[in-house]
Amino acid sequence: MRYAIYATPSADHPLSQAAARWLGRDAFTDEAHPLPPANGFSGGTIEAYLADPARYGFHATLKAPFTLAEGESEAGLIASLDAFAAQAGAVLVPELVIRRLGRFFALVPNERVPELDDLAGRIVAEFEPFRSPLSEADIARRRVAGLTLDEETNLLRWGYPYVFDAFRFHMSLTGRVPKDDSEAMATELKQRFADFDGKPFAIDRIALFVEPERGAPFRVRHVALLTGGVA
Repeated sequence: MRYAIYATPSADHPLSQAAARWLGRDAFTDEAHPLPPANGFSGGTIEAYLADPARYGFHATLKAPFTLAEGESEAGLIASLDAFAAQAGAVLVPELVIRRLGRFFALVPNERVPELDDLAGRIVAEFEPFRSPLSEADIARRRVAGLTLDEETNLLRWGYPYVFDAFRFHMSLTGRVPKDDSEAMATELKQRFADFDGKPFAIDRIALFVEPERGAPFRVRHVALLTGGVA
Protein backbone atom coordinates (compact mmCIF):
# COMPACT_ATOMS: atom_id res chain seq x y z
CA MET A 1 0.00 0.00 0.00
CA ARG A 2 1.19 3.50 -0.85
CA TYR A 3 0.02 6.89 0.42
CA ALA A 4 0.20 10.34 -1.14
CA ILE A 5 -0.64 13.84 0.06
CA TYR A 6 -2.47 15.79 -2.61
CA ALA A 7 -4.35 19.04 -3.01
CA THR A 8 -7.88 18.51 -4.27
CA PRO A 9 -11.17 20.39 -4.26
CA SER A 10 -14.00 19.02 -2.14
CA ALA A 11 -15.94 16.03 -3.44
CA ASP A 12 -18.91 18.21 -4.37
CA HIS A 13 -16.90 21.12 -5.81
CA PRO A 14 -17.86 21.86 -9.43
CA LEU A 15 -14.25 21.38 -10.51
CA SER A 16 -14.09 17.95 -8.89
CA GLN A 17 -17.31 16.99 -10.60
CA ALA A 18 -16.15 18.28 -13.99
CA ALA A 19 -12.82 16.47 -13.65
CA ALA A 20 -14.50 13.20 -12.66
CA ARG A 21 -16.74 13.36 -15.72
CA TRP A 22 -13.77 14.16 -17.94
CA LEU A 23 -11.42 11.51 -16.53
CA GLY A 24 -14.15 8.88 -16.23
CA ARG A 25 -13.56 8.28 -12.52
CA ASP A 26 -14.24 9.92 -9.15
CA ALA A 27 -11.43 9.34 -6.63
CA PHE A 28 -13.73 10.13 -3.70
CA THR A 29 -16.26 7.40 -4.49
CA ASP A 30 -14.37 5.26 -7.04
CA GLU A 31 -17.45 5.68 -9.22
CA ALA A 32 -16.82 5.23 -12.94
CA HIS A 33 -18.27 7.62 -15.51
CA PRO A 34 -18.64 7.00 -19.23
CA LEU A 35 -15.68 8.59 -20.94
CA PRO A 36 -16.67 11.72 -22.85
CA PRO A 37 -16.95 11.78 -26.63
CA ALA A 38 -14.28 14.14 -27.89
CA ASN A 39 -14.15 15.80 -31.27
CA GLY A 40 -11.20 14.88 -33.44
CA PHE A 41 -10.16 11.71 -31.58
CA SER A 42 -10.52 8.17 -32.87
CA GLY A 43 -11.90 5.31 -30.84
CA GLY A 44 -9.71 4.32 -27.91
CA THR A 45 -7.53 7.42 -28.14
CA ILE A 46 -9.18 9.36 -25.32
CA GLU A 47 -9.05 6.26 -23.10
CA ALA A 48 -5.29 6.09 -23.61
CA TYR A 49 -4.74 9.79 -22.96
CA LEU A 50 -6.81 9.80 -19.76
CA ALA A 51 -5.83 6.45 -18.24
CA ASP A 52 -2.95 7.73 -16.11
CA PRO A 53 -4.67 10.76 -14.48
CA ALA A 54 -7.84 8.69 -14.02
CA ARG A 55 -5.93 6.09 -11.98
CA TYR A 56 -4.35 8.69 -9.72
CA GLY A 57 -7.56 10.73 -9.36
CA PHE A 58 -7.90 14.46 -9.91
CA HIS A 59 -5.29 16.17 -7.75
CA ALA A 60 -2.11 18.20 -7.46
CA THR A 61 0.86 16.40 -5.94
CA LEU A 62 2.23 17.85 -2.69
CA LYS A 63 4.01 14.72 -1.41
CA ALA A 64 4.36 11.99 -4.00
CA PRO A 65 3.27 8.38 -3.36
CA PHE A 66 5.27 6.62 -0.68
CA THR A 67 5.25 3.46 1.39
CA LEU A 68 5.01 3.94 5.15
CA ALA A 69 8.27 3.79 7.03
CA GLU A 70 8.78 0.99 9.50
CA GLY A 71 7.06 1.76 12.79
CA GLU A 72 4.65 4.31 11.30
CA SER A 73 0.91 3.78 10.90
CA GLU A 74 -1.95 5.12 8.84
CA ALA A 75 -3.62 6.41 12.01
CA GLY A 76 -0.48 8.33 12.93
CA LEU A 77 -0.20 9.75 9.43
CA ILE A 78 -3.80 10.97 9.50
CA ALA A 79 -3.34 12.53 12.93
CA SER A 80 -0.26 14.38 11.71
CA LEU A 81 -2.08 15.53 8.58
CA ASP A 82 -4.91 16.96 10.70
CA ALA A 83 -2.44 18.70 13.01
CA PHE A 84 -0.56 20.21 10.08
CA ALA A 85 -3.76 21.43 8.40
CA ALA A 86 -4.97 23.03 11.62
CA GLN A 87 -2.00 25.41 11.63
CA ALA A 88 -1.54 25.88 7.86
CA GLY A 89 -3.45 28.53 5.96
CA ALA A 90 -5.51 28.20 2.81
CA VAL A 91 -3.91 29.59 -0.35
CA LEU A 92 -5.62 31.53 -3.12
CA VAL A 93 -4.40 31.01 -6.68
CA PRO A 94 -5.37 34.29 -8.42
CA GLU A 95 -5.68 32.66 -11.83
CA LEU A 96 -5.82 28.97 -12.70
CA VAL A 97 -5.23 28.23 -16.39
CA ILE A 98 -5.07 25.26 -18.75
CA ARG A 99 -1.55 24.75 -20.00
CA ARG A 100 0.51 22.11 -21.78
CA LEU A 101 3.44 20.97 -19.63
CA GLY A 102 5.83 18.96 -21.73
CA ARG A 103 3.60 16.26 -23.22
CA PHE A 104 0.55 16.52 -20.93
CA PHE A 105 -2.10 19.12 -20.08
CA ALA A 106 -2.94 20.45 -16.63
CA LEU A 107 -4.55 23.25 -14.69
CA VAL A 108 -1.76 25.42 -13.29
CA PRO A 109 -1.36 28.86 -11.70
CA ASN A 110 -0.82 31.46 -14.41
CA GLU A 111 2.04 32.80 -12.27
CA ARG A 112 3.89 31.18 -9.41
CA VAL A 113 2.30 31.65 -5.99
CA PRO A 114 5.01 31.83 -3.29
CA GLU A 115 2.60 30.80 -0.52
CA LEU A 116 1.69 27.69 -2.47
CA ASP A 117 5.33 26.77 -3.10
CA ASP A 118 5.97 27.24 0.61
CA LEU A 119 3.02 25.01 1.56
CA ALA A 120 4.24 22.25 -0.74
CA GLY A 121 7.79 22.46 0.59
CA ARG A 122 6.64 22.27 4.19
CA ILE A 123 4.57 19.17 3.45
CA VAL A 124 7.48 17.45 1.72
CA ALA A 125 9.78 18.06 4.69
CA GLU A 126 7.37 17.60 7.58
CA PHE A 127 5.97 14.27 6.37
CA GLU A 128 9.34 12.83 5.38
CA PRO A 129 9.58 10.71 8.57
CA PHE A 130 6.56 8.74 7.34
CA ARG A 131 8.25 7.76 4.05
CA SER A 132 10.09 4.52 3.54
CA PRO A 133 13.16 4.79 1.24
CA LEU A 134 12.51 4.17 -2.43
CA SER A 135 13.30 0.79 -3.91
CA GLU A 136 15.94 0.52 -6.63
CA ALA A 137 13.13 -0.23 -9.09
CA ASP A 138 11.32 3.00 -8.18
CA ILE A 139 14.50 5.02 -8.52
CA ALA A 140 15.18 3.50 -11.94
CA ARG A 141 11.61 4.20 -13.06
CA ARG A 142 11.97 7.89 -12.18
CA ARG A 143 15.33 8.16 -13.92
CA VAL A 144 13.83 7.02 -17.23
CA ALA A 145 12.28 10.49 -17.65
CA GLY A 146 15.73 12.09 -17.59
CA LEU A 147 16.60 14.18 -14.54
CA THR A 148 18.76 17.21 -13.92
CA LEU A 149 21.41 17.01 -11.22
CA ASP A 150 19.12 18.84 -8.76
CA GLU A 151 16.20 16.55 -9.59
CA GLU A 152 18.40 13.50 -9.10
CA THR A 153 19.44 14.86 -5.70
CA ASN A 154 15.80 15.46 -4.77
CA LEU A 155 14.87 11.93 -5.84
CA LEU A 156 17.47 10.33 -3.60
CA ARG A 157 16.86 12.67 -0.65
CA TRP A 158 13.10 13.19 -0.76
CA GLY A 159 11.78 10.35 -2.91
CA TYR A 160 10.55 12.62 -5.73
CA PRO A 161 12.46 14.78 -8.22
CA TYR A 162 10.07 17.73 -8.41
CA VAL A 163 10.19 19.33 -4.98
CA PHE A 164 11.25 22.74 -3.62
CA ASP A 165 12.80 24.77 -6.48
CA ALA A 166 11.71 22.09 -8.97
CA PHE A 167 8.09 22.07 -7.75
CA ARG A 168 5.37 23.23 -10.12
CA PHE A 169 1.78 23.04 -8.90
CA HIS A 170 -0.38 21.28 -11.49
CA MET A 171 -3.64 19.36 -11.63
CA SER A 172 -3.28 16.90 -14.48
CA LEU A 173 -6.05 16.64 -17.06
CA THR A 174 -4.34 14.21 -19.43
CA GLY A 175 -1.46 11.82 -19.72
CA ARG A 176 0.97 12.13 -22.60
CA VAL A 177 -0.59 13.59 -25.74
CA PRO A 178 1.36 13.41 -29.02
CA LYS A 179 2.06 16.66 -30.79
CA ASP A 180 -0.35 15.76 -33.60
CA ASP A 181 -3.27 15.72 -31.16
CA SER A 182 -2.12 18.66 -29.04
CA GLU A 183 -4.23 21.32 -30.72
CA ALA A 184 -7.41 19.23 -30.66
CA MET A 185 -6.86 18.39 -26.99
CA ALA A 186 -6.28 22.03 -26.06
CA THR A 187 -9.54 22.99 -27.79
CA GLU A 188 -11.45 20.19 -26.05
CA LEU A 189 -10.14 21.11 -22.61
CA LYS A 190 -10.82 24.82 -23.11
CA GLN A 191 -14.45 23.96 -23.79
CA ARG A 192 -14.94 21.46 -20.99
CA PHE A 193 -13.17 23.51 -18.31
CA ALA A 194 -14.22 26.97 -19.47
CA ASP A 195 -15.85 27.68 -16.08
CA PHE A 196 -12.48 27.31 -14.33
CA ASP A 197 -9.91 28.43 -16.91
CA GLY A 198 -8.60 31.88 -16.04
CA LYS A 199 -10.50 31.99 -12.73
CA PRO A 200 -9.25 32.15 -9.13
CA PHE A 201 -9.02 28.91 -7.20
CA ALA A 202 -8.77 28.43 -3.43
CA ILE A 203 -6.67 25.59 -2.05
CA ASP A 204 -8.39 25.10 1.28
CA ARG A 205 -7.77 21.41 2.01
CA ILE A 206 -5.26 18.62 1.59
CA ALA A 207 -6.12 14.97 1.16
CA LEU A 208 -4.54 11.63 1.88
CA PHE A 209 -4.88 9.33 -1.12
CA VAL A 210 -4.28 5.58 -0.90
CA GLU A 211 -3.16 3.05 -3.51
CA PRO A 212 -4.18 -0.33 -2.01
CA GLU A 213 -1.71 -2.22 -4.20
CA ARG A 214 0.69 -1.26 -6.97
CA GLY A 215 -1.20 -0.34 -10.12
CA ALA A 216 -4.57 -0.03 -8.39
CA PRO A 217 -6.58 3.22 -8.61
CA PHE A 218 -5.84 5.79 -5.91
CA ARG A 219 -8.73 6.71 -3.62
CA VAL A 220 -9.28 9.53 -1.15
CA ARG A 221 -8.85 8.16 2.37
CA HIS A 222 -8.97 11.37 4.43
CA VAL A 223 -9.41 15.12 3.91
CA ALA A 224 -8.04 17.83 6.21
CA LEU A 225 -9.13 21.46 5.96
CA LEU A 226 -6.47 24.18 6.02
CA THR A 227 -7.88 26.25 8.87
CA GLY A 228 -4.78 27.96 10.25
CA GLY A 229 -5.53 31.31 8.62
CA VAL A 230 -5.65 32.51 5.02
CA ALA A 231 -2.24 32.78 3.37
